[in-house]
Amino acid sequence: MKKLTKSKVFKFFNHLTTALLFLFLIGMLFIVISSKASGGEPEVFGYQFKTVLSGSMEPDIKTGSIIAVEPGGDMERFKENDVITFMQEDERLVTHRITEVIHSGEEVLYRTKGDNNDAEDINPVLSENVVAEYTGFTIPYVGYLVNFAQSQNGAFMLLIPGFILIGYAGFAIWQAIRELDLANKKEASEEEEVV
Repeated sequence: MKKLTKSKVFKFFNHLTTALLFLFLIGMLFIVISSKASGGEPEVFGYQFKTVLSGSMEPDIKTGSIIAVEPGGDMERFKENDVITFMQEDERLVTHRITEVIHSGEEVLYRTKGDNNDAEDINPVLSENVVAEYTGFTIPYVGYLVNFAQSQNGAFMLLIPGFILIGYAGFAIWQAIRELDLANKKEASEEEEVV
């Protein structure tokens, strides 16, 4: 009876480990393929995922987080306190909060500031440089993983769970064969006792 319960617990953890490794492998495949296909950050159902590598928006958006942003639409629609992602002059993406909307002739500019910064950004942002709006969805620390997956060494990230899965499958097969051998030996010894 005790062995049967122990066997069930072992099988449960066996299945759980296999499922988690498989999900990790699929997740890493998705991240790498999606980011390579889009030429940048992964995209799901029209939302882009951006990696945050600075602490300018802490504590709401932690360094190393990934955030969901919604690209497209009228980039002149934003108002004070909206959080936008925009392209800076050095072609770097920044996500900051709008502190003021400036109407200058036919142009709309946004004065922005990181929540954790002491001062507003030096240059106002042209509405045409706005890339997307922050949706409020963030996952802390996963951005470090995404950033690594997009690097040249990111391909190795796919190999690691693959090798672990293969090794684990080999261990599970060896375990099953060992149990069959033990069962056959037990059956053979019982037959010898009967004779």
